[in-house]
Amino acid sequence: MIDGGKIVEISGSAIDAPAAKVIDAGGKYVSPGFIDIHVHGGGGHDFMDNTTEAFLEIAKLHVRHGTTAMLPTTLSCEKADLLETLKVYEKANKLNKNGAQFIGIHIEGPYFAMNQRGAQDPRYIRDPNPEEYKEILTASNSIKRWSAAPELKGAIEFGRYMVSKGVLPAIAHTDAIYDDVIKAFNSGYTLATHFYSAMSGVTRRDAFRYAGVIESAYLIDEMDLEVIADGVHLPAPLLKLIYKIKGPNRIALITDAMRAAGMPPGESILGSLKDGIKVIVEDGVAKMPDRKSFAGSVATFDRLVRRMITLGGVPLTEVIQMATRNPAAIMKIDDRKGTLEKGKDADIVLFDKDINIDTTIINGKVVYKK
Repeated sequence: MIDGGKIVEISGSAIDAPAAKVIDAGGKYVSPGFIDIHVHGGGGHDFMDNTTEAFLEIAKLHVRHGTTAMLPTTLSCEKADLLETLKVYEKANKLNKNGAQFIGIHIEGPYFAMNQRGAQDPRYIRDPNPEEYKEILTASNSIKRWSAAPELKGAIEFGRYMVSKGVLPAIAHTDAIYDDVIKAFNSGYTLATHFYSAMSGVTRRDAFRYAGVIESAYLIDEMDLEVIADGVHLPAPLLKLIYKIKGPNRIALITDAMRAAGMPPGESILGSLKDGIKVIVEDGVAKMPDRKSFAGSVATFDRLVRRMITLGGVPLTEVIQMATRNPAAIMKIDDRKGTLEKGKDADIVLFDKDINIDTTIINGKVVYKK
């Protein structure tokens, strides 16, 4: 039973509430709402378009695919553009009534290794600047995580400062080796951003080999991993390997979706309309124009769940954990989200055996019905 946006009772038998509205699941699965802690856009919009329309339309697109909460995510950019994104977030958050709930901002970049920048614009890649990141954190209380390369000059100090302000530092776009990762983990970098993408594996320097971020994340049992389980970024053998080594408790599924999510194939733009990068969407993924590298995901959350089951061989209940409880725990909001328990937010998704979304409920309100 739901009241005031919260779950107030769970029972295997009828609850005496004659005035309540009954929703018949009709044999469908009932799950906690999916929580996407890394998403850039969808429906033809990007958060860095810096309009309230973009924020609201992205939230509406993803709610139709089972996402009930999300962390809008930025890309490497000019400081002025990032500050504007933070301002627009605050406005959009107040207006967001019919889409996935915003639970804070994820800043991705610009403190990255140039060699591992991926599709991030090289014009903006730089080392952590204390004056800059302190100013940015002062500008908004909504920043909840910040992805950076921990081997850069000043990155360990950056991570410690993030932790002191209640912000989660995450390892991303990095050439770090094991020693760097250990230092980073001990400084608060407990999450690996889009695992396998834009990060080092075994590295050879002169005659010697070093474990990269991938091997380090496997070795550190307490390290959490983000996984783009769209079936393109990571093929079946890697999805199976991640699950085999890390198990169900340290994996969070993410869409990492850019503006082309939910749109037909063809040309699109990664990043803002003002100065984003032209990309091509085909084969279920965004690619750079030369087709030699990926330029972003076009996944929605239902696709992630489906692929993790069919390609990763993971049981449905454990995949749902990766979509709900785990991301909530990583972002320290599991006191109110991520599971269906008395007292928690009534964020609920109904879907069929093929993970087709039927109904999405946020804070007890039906915001999508097929």
